[in-house]
Amino acid sequence: MVGTVLIVDDDEQIHQIVRHKLEPETTVHAAFDGLEGWEFLNDHPDEQPDLVLLDLMMPQMNGDEVLNRIRDDDRFDDLPVIMLTSMGRGEEPLEERHPGATVYMDKPFSPTELVSRIREAARRT
Repeated sequence: MVGTVLIVDDDEQIHQIVRHKLEPETTVHAAFDGLEGWEFLNDHPDEQPDLVLLDLMMPQMNGDEVLNRIRDDDRFDDLPVIMLTSMGRGEEPLEERHPGATVYMDKPFSPTELVSRIREAARRT
């Protein structure tokens, strides 16, 4: 399992589901908007996550903005990011509309599937 995960999502229920599925084997840090998530990554060098769960639509700074900052910062070159979205697949794949994530998942999601995707993303690094 992954040692540390940062959840960046404005939905408290998502935080609860992830914590329930991952703790106590995984340390889970929480941010409730994109700006808070980005600030965590910058302000806590000793608590860097092994993986980020990132919602697409959030206040302050959306998931695309956070993801772009992560991918533009050499400190996070190997940081896996799972992009969560309720926008649906649409005609253009999420991978093309929002490039840079390691894995893409639609909301609502199966908690069991999320854990599987977290393990898969962690193995890629």
